[in-house]
Amino acid sequence: MRNVFLFIRRHFNFLFFLVLQIIALSFLFRFNKFHEAAFLNVSTEITGRFYQRYNNIEYYFQLKKTNESLVQENLQLRQQLKDNYEAPDSVRRLIHDTLKVDSHTVIKYLIMEAKVVNNTTSQQANYLTIHRGFAQGVRPNMGVTGPQGIVGSVVNVSKNFATVQSMLHYQFKQVAKLKHNNETGTIEWDGVSPLYVTLKNIPKSVKVTIGDTVVTTQLSSIFPANLMIGTITDIVPDNSSSFYTLRVRPATNFGTIEYVYVIDNLQYDEQKLLEDSTRKKTQ
Repeated sequence: MRNVFLFIRRHFNFLFFLVLQIIALSFLFRFNKFHEAAFLNVSTEITGRFYQRYNNIEYYFQLKKTNESLVQENLQLRQQLKDNYEAPDSVRRLIHDTLKVDSHTVIKYLIMEAKVVNNTTSQQANYLTIHRGFAQGVRPNMGVTGPQGIVGSVVNVSKNFATVQSMLHYQFKQVAKLKHNNETGTIEWDGVSPLYVTLKNIPKSVKVTIGDTVVTTQLSSIFPANLMIGTITDIVPDNSSSFYTLRVRPATNFGTIEYVYVIDNLQYDEQKLLEDSTRKKTQ
């Protein structure tokens, strides 16, 4: 202990300067948006590379489960190929998630795969770090899904990495619907268990049963419609409200996820610009 005090006394000026420097930098990054964004980009890149090296060790222990997941996903995709369907008449046709403009098909969503290099599930604000950044075309507000169901949305991007706000985040909200009747509600996380999320705002006049499937809707600006979210496991009784509180088990296993798909809505900027403009005009 005496040596510690002697060290502090000997280097007091330098240590005092270092403390003041840290305080000054914290104020700079906290209250200056430009410096805050620059700091987040650098820290995301550095931590992303660290997590990538650490994750390479764990990767080999999960190869079997990853391969099984990829096989199942490829099977589902093959079952959706156009060649597997035959239209009953010339009027009907297979509809993809695209738009027709002057008789030309315009694709709305692009999808890219990404490796998960870090993931948390035990905190109130859980994030994933993926090995894709703005150099590969990733930007904030892109949806992220896994082989079984949705995962979250991109919130911060560096050159080669991006952080994803997990569905297991206290601020996460996503419009969703019951697959069997298209009734819409909101998916949230109560911060209690990583095994369940909550579906709210479904009227009690709607028939709901355990095992019902919950999927995304066309009202989402970052996800295509009908992506899997999870299944209802419990109906929480609440006599004080005219809406259900439904416990949903996510289709994604956040404890073992290794690969995700980043979804780029090519018309997101146009839609957001129009909605923001309309909102300003009506204020």
